Amino acid sequence: MSANESPASPRSTQPPAARSDAVKDSAFLKACRREPVPHTPVWFMRQAGRSLPEYRKVREGIPMLESCMRPELVTEITLQPVRRHGVDAAIYFSDIVVPLKAIGVDLDIKPGVGPVVEHPIRTRADLAQLRDLTPEDVSYVTEAIGLLTAELGSTPLIGFAGAPFTLASYLVEGGPSRTYENAKAMMYGDPELWADLLDRLAEITAAFLRVQIEAGASAVQLFDSWAGALSPADYRRSVLPASAKVFRAVEGYGVPRIHFGVGTGELLGLMGEAGADVVGVDWRVPLDEAARRVGPGKALQGNLDPTVLFAGPEAVEAKTREVLDTASGLEGHVFNLGHGVMPSTDPDALTRLTEYVHTQTAR
Repeated sequence: MSANESPASPRSTQPPAARSDAVKDSAFLKACRREPVPHTPVWFMRQAGRSLPEYRKVREGIPMLESCMRPELVTEITLQPVRRHGVDAAIYFSDIVVPLKAIGVDLDIKPGVGPVVEHPIRTRADLAQLRDLTPEDVSYVTEAIGLLTAELGSTPLIGFAGAPFTLASYLVEGGPSRTYENAKAMMYGDPELWADLLDRLAEITAAFLRVQIEAGASAVQLFDSWAGALSPADYRRSVLPASAKVFRAVEGYGVPRIHFGVGTGELLGLMGEAGADVVGVDWRVPLDEAARRVGPGKALQGNLDPTVLFAGPEAVEAKTREVLDTASGLEGHVFNLGHGVMPSTDPDALTRLTEYVHTQTAR
């Protein structure tokens, strides 16, 4: 696919049943199901994001949360990297706090800071902020996914949500944190309140994913961005039950479920145990070692260090080759970065990387 070619034509002229079959037979979904693939599929976390000039142009003057609530804008942003890079899957453009905003939590995403919560959750009474999420609360998501699936043709769409622990960390801290002292203080000092908070967030997250799947998402990824701040014992006792509840809630749909966190090398087995079909791996653990930690029956996703893309084409190819070599014995592998695309990344480097992986793994 050329840099300017849209996936929407002529594939979007296929009848729905034919498109559905084509999506199911895509390299991405085959890899998630640990089936033979024509090439290793590629997509990038934060692939729609800040590195693309066309993204910055359409987002100009529009706050982040507002941009997530405009179906036509969401559709355009989600499609941009598919057109430009020829990746094997689209990731729904959203933010992990969107479902919280949708149920009335007083928060905003402040440029250069991140999500900021006006009234952090510190007591049991504060849980009243978290009512159930209904499809009507996020009708713009249903509309956007309808537009996207009509345009994407045989390219699968990945649904998106933040995991209960990461959402809780923002809600309790009131914003981004390096130490999570308030969240951990609640987790250790009031485990019943903590468990109730995460259970309620699991319900909200599951409802958000169900909306996306029922609208047409072909897979879902649960981002537990900050789970790496936890020890395995704390994760198993205080976080895994809520994440497992989310995965169980969408199990019946039969779509692949991906679980990803940053700095989670010590948690990989537990993250798979939570119910994921595909475990995302950051760049700190080689994929063959990650496979040993996760155990059989799971595909892996990852895991090129995003900073490698600043090193020049030869270095990118060499490091990509290392990733592909460590993945050669895996049951299923989806190529990705070990975290999101960095804002100053050259978009052409991502296009070349996609082409390189496709060429090197063609079967």
